Amino acid sequence: MSQIHFIGGEKGGVGKSVMARLLAQYCIDREIPFKAYDADLSHGAMLRYYSDYSEAVDINSFESADRIAEQTADTATCAIVDLAAQTAKPLSRWIVDSGLLELAMELELSLTFWHVMDDGKDSLVLLQQILDTYGESPKYVIVRNLGRGNDFNHLDLSPTISRAKAVGAHFFDLYALHTPTMRKIDHISASFWAAANNTNADLGPTLGILERQRVKTWLNKSYRELGRICTHLEV
Repeated sequence: MSQIHFIGGEKGGVGKSVMARLLAQYCIDREIPFKAYDADLSHGAMLRYYSDYSEAVDINSFESADRIAEQTADTATCAIVDLAAQTAKPLSRWIVDSGLLELAMELELSLTFWHVMDDGKDSLVLLQQILDTYGESPKYVIVRNLGRGNDFNHLDLSPTISRAKAVGAHFFDLYALHTPTMRKIDHISASFWAAANNTNADLGPTLGILERQRVKTWLNKSYRELGRICTHLEV
């Protein structure tokens, strides 16, 4: 079945692009065919770090967004859509007005919304809005970004999380990578593979040996979580 993974969270700086990059690297390392769509027209993290796999898409334009569904259905592969902040409304207009939820069943197209959260209450409010908009039709993955908060207990006990569980949502803990190491990866514009493995300065800037090991440890830990989630999603 073809799959579209919308990586969102609506808030800026919550870790949407890190999650999208991690999922892309997982697909590369597991040889899962995929294509990435970068909906952040101002920063473009997927285009920056995974340019060979990515293309820009304008969620405000139906014609541009249509390419996501059409190309994914035609190729029967996996699409990763890295959503920018403040795209929930244009995304829902495109999905609802285009009847994508209904058409997805006909096309055997699986839709999954990854909601990246920090431990603030507003992330819950945004999750509630997503559930109100799309209901039980798509799949959901609730991403608790441990690099953007370390106390999710009060959120886990909320009615919104109970509702998400009732519609079969899965929960993914996005572990924190050492902040200076992540900052350096961003500074040198390295993919997570290059950050963990590149030792040849001729191929681009490199991290130190312990920095590379920290990235490898983080990836291995994250991949165990992703493997569990992707088994349920049949990725």
